[in-house]
Amino acid sequence: MITLSSEVGHLKRSVMRDLLALATDPGIVSLAGGLPATEYLPVAEYTQCLNTVLQRDGGRLLQYNPQHPGLRSWIAEYMRGRGVDCEPDHVFITNGAQQGLTILSRLLLDPGAPAVIEEATFTGIQQVTAGRGAQVITIPTSLTDGADTDALEAAFREHHPRFAIIIPDFHNPLGVSLSLQKRRRIASLAAKYEIPIIEDDPYSALRFEGKPHPPIKAFDHDGFVFYIGSFSKMLAPSVRLGWIVASPALIPKITVIRESIDLESSILTQTAVYEFLSQGMLKPHLEQLNRVNRERRDVLLEALRANFGESAQWTHPEGGLFVWLTMPDCIDTWGAFQRALDEHVIYIPGAAFAHDGSCCNAMRLNFSSAPPDKIRLAVERLAAVFAPLMPVAAL
Repeated sequence: MITLSSEVGHLKRSVMRDLLALATDPGIVSLAGGLPATEYLPVAEYTQCLNTVLQRDGGRLLQYNPQHPGLRSWIAEYMRGRGVDCEPDHVFITNGAQQGLTILSRLLLDPGAPAVIEEATFTGIQQVTAGRGAQVITIPTSLTDGADTDALEAAFREHHPRFAIIIPDFHNPLGVSLSLQKRRRIASLAAKYEIPIIEDDPYSALRFEGKPHPPIKAFDHDGFVFYIGSFSKMLAPSVRLGWIVASPALIPKITVIRESIDLESSILTQTAVYEFLSQGMLKPHLEQLNRVNRERRDVLLEALRANFGESAQWTHPEGGLFVWLTMPDCIDTWGAFQRALDEHVIYIPGAAFAHDGSCCNAMRLNFSSAPPDKIRLAVERLAAVFAPLMPVAAL
């Protein structure tokens, strides 16, 4: 018998990846994905950029190459525009935000060591903590202003974890954002207890309402906050390109860990993305994408009001891709999933996002990838699934 590593025993398959297969069925109306609308991805513009750089640079872009200096400079300038003290030598390019999480987990965490995550959080964060055998400590997240900083300080004081992972903007799965006060305090706690914060921020560029706040990293004066960004949501998922902002002293260590995984990111992709950015294509793309996302969020919220009324509660995100729907405690959204599938509608059960299997009466709903008529139809079907399960007092 082949003996497998302990990490294989800890790792769990992402529910989202399994449900994406269901979403390809044309008869299924899906609110389960975490995807932008395919019809609004910049196909023509990105094709133009690929053709331009290939014609200009030729075979060099099909070789191994170091990280693109222009792209690192663009990212540094972008981060400075958000209030972060950042130079190109603070920037390390990755194959998406998930790879950034993987690299930083390997940089900072030993199996069995404590790590803090939010009670409901992105499954990829669970994979780089519990999936690597960490002692996972969870903190609550307010549905109005983000991670509970009192609980975070208590976890720091009691457990002295190796790091904490916080999602600051348009939280996956909750849709909420950290208040400005909490961002300042989290950076302060990291410095006070000398415990790193990993700020996982793939969604902040998807704001369509309200006032943006600087990232937690903007308040970091001691190098204890690691920032992770991504082009996957702000440009297109398949570019698989993101970045880490870290102390220049740690970039060599990060580089070695990265080399042990897959050597480097495609220089063709880096160069094409840099061309896209340099030609000023990102701003109009985001304006259109966020306009569509706001329209679809409004349709989802109106459909929830019309079909669920006072029997459920939901978040009101100012950007991003997700609404978190909470129903009475007696409702089990895992248990009802097959009923929903029979009605040709799918969602992500809340327990998929909870390390301890809680959040059983909640679900994550995506509003970005389905057109308005499909969103309305999906919510009508959800209401038909859950109405017979609701307690009389909730109806």
